[in-house]
Amino acid sequence: MRSANESKLPDSELSERRESGEVRVDDDEGLEAVHVALQAALDNKALEPMVLDVRGLCSYTNYLLLVSGRSDRHVESICNGVMKTMREQGHYPLGTEGKKSGQWALLDFGDCVTHVFYHATREHYDLEGLWIEAERVAIEVPEDARITRADDLDDGLDDGHDDRLD
Repeated sequence: MRSANESKLPDSELSERRESGEVRVDDDEGLEAVHVALQAALDNKALEPMVLDVRGLCSYTNYLLLVSGRSDRHVESICNGVMKTMREQGHYPLGTEGKKSGQWALLDFGDCVTHVFYHATREHYDLEGLWIEAERVAIEVPEDARITRADDLDDGLDDGHDDRLD
């Protein structure tokens, strides 16, 4: 969480201070923040949440939260919900990337970085595989946040593919 002075700084200056080590990353704060972000993502119907403990493996954060969305709009909605809840709880972003693309958004809260993916994009980039050495933090995943079949992702959306041609 930012101190009172840090919350008044522009994001670009915060990023510079963070890179120089002036903005501290706090282990306990990160775990609390990741749980707030996780609940906000689940409240917005995020799928397949995973929390990675990257302390000792990563210099810029302690925890990564990975979640998926069913569509570009869903990804944007999850991002907006996480941002709103985190701000309400006193966690302000150091930076964000890709929120409007709908494919992969990154929400950087310092101690915890949240990645919100369109699920096919998540599978393509496979951050879980890239961070294979990271400990998976035990979280409770509700049944409705699990992808049990490939067509669970379709959700009635037209992907532009004509299945009659198969």
